[in-house]
Amino acid sequence: MSGLWPIARPFLFGLDPETAHRLALKALAAGVLRRPPRPDPRLRQRLLGLDFPNPLGTAAGFDKNGEAPDAARALGFGFVEVGTVTPQPQAGNPRPRLFRLVEAGALINRLGFNNEGHAAVHARLAARTARGGIVGVNVGANKDSPDRIADYALGVERFADVADYIAINISSPNTPGLRNLHEANDLTALLRAVVAARDGASRPVPLLVKISPDLDDEALVAVVRIACDAGIEGLIVTNTTVSRETIAGHPLANESGGLSGRPLFGPSTAMLARVRQLAGDDLVLVGVGGIDSPETAFTKLLAGADLLQLYTGMIYRGPGLAAEIVGALPRLLDRCGAATIGDAVGRGGER
Repeated sequence: MSGLWPIARPFLFGLDPETAHRLALKALAAGVLRRPPRPDPRLRQRLLGLDFPNPLGTAAGFDKNGEAPDAARALGFGFVEVGTVTPQPQAGNPRPRLFRLVEAGALINRLGFNNEGHAAVHARLAARTARGGIVGVNVGANKDSPDRIADYALGVERFADVADYIAINISSPNTPGLRNLHEANDLTALLRAVVAARDGASRPVPLLVKISPDLDDEALVAVVRIACDAGIEGLIVTNTTVSRETIAGHPLANESGGLSGRPLFGPSTAMLARVRQLAGDDLVLVGVGGIDSPETAFTKLLAGADLLQLYTGMIYRGPGLAAEIVGALPRLLDRCGAATIGDAVGRGGER
């Protein structure tokens, strides 16, 4: 499919964004792609008790229901994150709810955790566990849930036997009140619950928390401290932003929802560097936001990311982007004098 991208892009961009994404995902799941070459051994890392063949993964939202994790791996990704998945199926917010900002290389989405629910996604993942590869599951809470903390704990319990790691998504701006879980008391209670669920699950699974780029520094300091104290293994930095500062004046700037893509690169990378400064080596950090080239990916690593994720960049650059990035990373390692990918992490700032 990568070689067909110049032909496919005008067709897909002529469709509603959700329809285009659905068609592309079905094509990937059907195997309309070539398997890329194996990545350079210097890109391998052991993190979270897992052996990552390379540091690049898919961000949550790309494959909400676990329909194409193996196809994503075949594109060159070193790991895949499914979700966000909620206990009960939900349709999400009314359409239109996904908007392309083509000139800005960005998307605005207000999807609202549309997904098929725990049971359907778990069954799908259970059917593919023998295929291997690193597959994480991103879990959330239903919009109408009377107990959101219980929803997250249930997600950990449900997916512990099929997920290689679980991401706790408290940072979507499209579920009213969800971001309140960043507040110290609520976050402490949430992390206590999900760690207890993990400790009582069928097998231990690493836990990461996906955070908002819209936190001020005081709140960010508290989030990092609470995560370290709770025994969480890592943070995913960051989700989409509700800020429109980087797209001021754009015709779609007033659409509500989370902004992703190129305009998020600067703010999310600055926050990543700050989190690395705060956490030191105590947390595994996943850098997300605005990655659309080998250079932007490497900048995230230098800022302190152990692992990387992308989604919006692939919308604009096509399915060959992952292989392009992974193929270029060894050259970028040579340029900065790093022997391995781990040696490059955090070189852009103080550790």
